[in-house]
Amino acid sequence: MTELLAGDIGGTKTILRWVEAASAPSSQEGQNCAAAQQAMLVEQTVLFELEYPSQSYDDLIPMVQEFLATATDKLGRSPQPQAACFAIAGPVVNNTSNLTNLGWQLTSDGLSKALSIAQVKLINDFAAIGYGIPGMGADDLFTLQDGEADPTAPIAVIGAGTGLGQCFVIPMNGCPVVFATEGGHSDYAPRTELEFRLLEYIEKSLSLTHVSAERIVSGQGVLSFYQFLRDRPQPGEEKRAEDPSVAAVVRAWETATDRDGLADPGAAIAQGAESNELCREALERFIEAYGAEASNLALKLLSYGGVYIAGGIASKNAERMKAGKFMEAFWDKGRMEPLLKRMPVKIILNRQVGLIGAALHAASLIR
Repeated sequence: MTELLAGDIGGTKTILRWVEAASAPSSQEGQNCAAAQQAMLVEQTVLFELEYPSQSYDDLIPMVQEFLATATDKLGRSPQPQAACFAIAGPVVNNTSNLTNLGWQLTSDGLSKALSIAQVKLINDFAAIGYGIPGMGADDLFTLQDGEADPTAPIAVIGAGTGLGQCFVIPMNGCPVVFATEGGHSDYAPRTELEFRLLEYIEKSLSLTHVSAERIVSGQGVLSFYQFLRDRPQPGEEKRAEDPSVAAVVRAWETATDRDGLADPGAAIAQGAESNELCREALERFIEAYGAEASNLALKLLSYGGVYIAGGIASKNAERMKAGKFMEAFWDKGRMEPLLKRMPVKIILNRQVGLIGAALHAASLIR
């Protein structure tokens, strides 16, 4: 058996996981990656896991050392990980990451030496989601469209949350390789008269010359749709009534100079959609824009391997996305519609997909 260490490193909390996996069979000439490591990538057992407040530590090294010592005390044997992978909520360049909000500067070499782990890799947290897809079972996924999966084709991954993450996965020699993108910062492309009016509203109200897809397809996008529909009703329509509790959250956000600790207005609007027309329309318009952006990514990659929707917004609104306009907007690409209907489209329900991805990628480091 092989022992692995996986971590999901965030500005608020860090989760560390000690994993045991089946050892990879010895590589032979001509043997592809999937054949050599299939057991390691599929069969993994979680031996120990803890969550830590990130701000309470000066560096990742003492946190991991504490984790390993606690695991030894609890289980009566010392972890001996052969490889480790840490998913970082921030940019990773050449296995180096500077977490400015924590004051941490992490390098794979430094972690390897300090922790006596032969192989250490740092990856972006959204890339970790891409690596986690092979570890998802049927219960971890919600199907929006079955499609016809091609295991040799690219996979598109998109996830709206605080921002808009996008990456893609290419099978290489049978193993997934994830490529990060900054596609969320590409230009927002309005599709309807209402969306053109929304774009103009955002440009004027925020004095912007560039409106990114992320500003519309993210938690802030839910808020933008709400504010626009509240302030600029359709011609001839009266202003929609606000839910008082949602209105209070939105007003607090709009007037605050320091938003730390404030309730998330996007989440409040989504909750209010069950009973309030303004909230419901804002969420539906957001879901429609989400579907359109997902198909933009899918077409650029021809992702016949599948389109995976990550993030809490999707997992919490899966039924609404299936019943609403997400897939209609996804298909609405003119003569490209038949191509898009071939692609499997699934929502990732498992919120630990990034941690699973970090463990799976750690397994791939062992040759």
